Amino acid sequence: MAAQESNSNIIDSSQSSEEKDAALINELPSALFWDAMEIRKWKEFWFEPGLIKCAMKFSSFFQAGNDDVLLASAPKTGTTWLKALCLCILHQNHNIPENEDLLTKDNPQFHVQTIESSIYSTKPTPDLYSTPSPRLLHTHLPSNLLPNSINNSNCKIVCVARNPKDTLVSLWHFFNSIFRESQEPYPLEKVVEEFCTGVHQYGPYFENVLGYWLESQKRPEKILFLKYEEMIKDPKEQVRKLGLFLGKPFEKEEDLEKVVWRCSLERLRNLEVNKNGSVIYGVPNGSYFRKGIVGDWKNYLNLEMEERINQTTLLKFKDSGLEFEN
Repeated sequence: MAAQESNSNIIDSSQSSEEKDAALINELPSALFWDAMEIRKWKEFWFEPGLIKCAMKFSSFFQAGNDDVLLASAPKTGTTWLKALCLCILHQNHNIPENEDLLTKDNPQFHVQTIESSIYSTKPTPDLYSTPSPRLLHTHLPSNLLPNSINNSNCKIVCVARNPKDTLVSLWHFFNSIFRESQEPYPLEKVVEEFCTGVHQYGPYFENVLGYWLESQKRPEKILFLKYEEMIKDPKEQVRKLGLFLGKPFEKEEDLEKVVWRCSLERLRNLEVNKNGSVIYGVPNGSYFRKGIVGDWKNYLNLEMEERINQTTLLKFKDSGLEFEN
């Protein structure tokens, strides 16, 4: 019997790499996310199976350039805002007229695509090398799943993170708009439990954020760690820091102010391009912009939920030095 079990786990050498990946993914632990989507646990994180396949290709084949810039974030932590800011800093003249502003033509998610969900999912072997330098890319993947070429090159990483309670509430609204548009919202108490145990799309949040934080402390010249709350509180100072890190320091205060205004959440939310249409899997552009404020969780979480998240946060971030404003 033992021999049979052993033989059943041997992958047929005649299988293609695609078939081998599919067989591996099929053996991973699984769960049902929001009663709507299967997710599987791969290398301690949970993903929809298609994302695992794309992440495997990204990890195996992507070759980073020394001037690449990779944006990293857990979902719903300021991703779209960061994409807009880096796009403007790296690829736009600060004095362009309104009708030439890239942000008025397409959603930031179009201009700076998420590697595993937008690029490798549509093209198994995408031609990323014809992209103008510096290449600006994004991922929701945790730091331990990044390709070795990123870690071993001079490629820079900018991570944005947000306090867990606001992140959870933003995730709740976002996935309700996708999975339960014509139904009652998914029970918030279930969302809190799944969030705290880490069994959710791209989860666990805590390990994802902590990984980038710890790496940024070891290699501050390579990884810039931004906090959403500080960006809201003092956008000029945080964007100034971002420009300096990217090798594009602002020579004039007015240029800094233009980028801050051009990428402000209020402006992005009200651009016509972000009120209509979609970029990824039919997700409405408008769903990427809600309130964007700090502390909105207080309008949704009861004391029991708050305490559950607080205790999990204390446990997960213990002795790391990572703290967020609420």
